[in-house]
Amino acid sequence: MEAISWLERKAREIRRDIISMTAAAGSGHPGGSLSSADIVTALYFQIMRLDPEKPDWPDRDRFVLSKGHAAPVLYSALAERGFFQTSELLTLRKLGSRLQGHPDMKSLPGVEMSTGSLGQGLAVANGMALAGKLDYRDYRVFVLLGDGENQEGMIWEAAMASAHYKLDNLTAFLDHNGLQIDGPVREVMSVEPVADKWKAFGWDVQIIDGHDLSQILTAVEKAKEVKGRPQMIVAETIKGKGVSFMENNVDWHGKAPNPQETEKALAELA
Repeated sequence: MEAISWLERKAREIRRDIISMTAAAGSGHPGGSLSSADIVTALYFQIMRLDPEKPDWPDRDRFVLSKGHAAPVLYSALAERGFFQTSELLTLRKLGSRLQGHPDMKSLPGVEMSTGSLGQGLAVANGMALAGKLDYRDYRVFVLLGDGENQEGMIWEAAMASAHYKLDNLTAFLDHNGLQIDGPVREVMSVEPVADKWKAFGWDVQIIDGHDLSQILTAVEKAKEVKGRPQMIVAETIKGKGVSFMENNVDWHGKAPNPQETEKALAELA
């Protein structure tokens, strides 16, 4: 229980970083970054095998942020984990900054894949997982997808390939917050019943509360026991989680808070 409490505190720190970064930049995507903060916290501070001093360590676990617009949550996790100084977070989206609006694997240590064009991350994660098997390495690959992103055909091509090649070293999280930039996912282009779709594509599927850290940790442990199939963890989340006026509000998909809103948000996350 003490470990869970520590992770919860770390998740609040990451949420505070997200607010501070996007406010300083005057742009960015706080909503989907906040909704996935608990998942990313669990991965970077409990689950994944990493060494910030050796970001290219061959046996490290890999994480692909397929929904690349949620870069603030990844940047915060990397900085808080020690891949670079946290002071650099406030350079988000500034001219010359390594912290671009979408992750750049060539400029920032710890970024495994340059993402932003939605739908591509799972295919890349497949390649990493298949390479691990061919090279007889025991690392795991994790990928985070957005539920609006599941409207992309490339996701389902990749999902077929994951199952075909029996990539049981691949675990995907679906940030199932129900909102995308144009509105509710169900109205824009419904992907439901999403869990049944992933099962039909040959994946092992779990459904969890994506803000319950104990459920996240347990789900990953169960996923590691699955043999011969990739694993999908459908995480039920709230867009803008942790900030009252951002929660379940599609307006905060891609808008930065003003100074007054920033002060209120940080107070709520204290």
